[in-house]
Amino acid sequence: MTAEALGEIAAEIVRCRACPRLVEWRERVAREKTARFADQEYWGRPVPGFGDPAARVLVVGLAPAAHGGNRTGRIFTGDRSGDLLYASMHRAGLANLPTSVSRDDGLRLRDAYVAAVNRCAPPGNRPTPAERDACLPFLWREIAGLERLRVIVALGAFAWDGALRALVQLGHRVRPRPRFAHGAEVEVGPFGMVGCFHPSQQNTFTGRLTPGMLDAMLERARELAGA
Repeated sequence: MTAEALGEIAAEIVRCRACPRLVEWRERVAREKTARFADQEYWGRPVPGFGDPAARVLVVGLAPAAHGGNRTGRIFTGDRSGDLLYASMHRAGLANLPTSVSRDDGLRLRDAYVAAVNRCAPPGNRPTPAERDACLPFLWREIAGLERLRVIVALGAFAWDGALRALVQLGHRVRPRPRFAHGAEVEVGPFGMVGCFHPSQQNTFTGRLTPGMLDAMLERARELAGA
């Protein structure tokens, strides 16, 4: 039942055209492309969640990258943020492969699911509050559909805020609202939340987030989930 429900949500996500600015941007990027991917056909649509329907760990990001998920059709796939994330998930035993390059590359997640607050690549990686709110029902429905879910790993402050908003929509009390920090932990209803810096190039190139730091957060999530 869980896999079926998640599949229905994914189909709705892919069809969504609710935010005109994001529709125009994602489709223009898909038409114009970038030089290094000029020979590839871009996905150019909203990107659904991906992973194990029996997951106890949910990893939430901001949105697909313009030439990553918006190109490949899988969240955190085909960009450097995804390179770091899936390598770490593989080391944690949450993925069968250390890389994610396309939707048909054989990658499978174990006890983990990956999603985002916004499902369309936004200009400048900055969704508006209205665009965030339009997309949030997909996230809270995925959370509800992951029946064994125990822990949410929020990659960055935007994902932290979005995940908290989704949990409020599911009827869980969040007072006072906890602030994001790398390593922050909070319990919301039956769920634990762990904060982690986003694996963006800005964070990794400056050393704000290292592979070891990301590994530690995923290991902590597994510990809290009883995985």
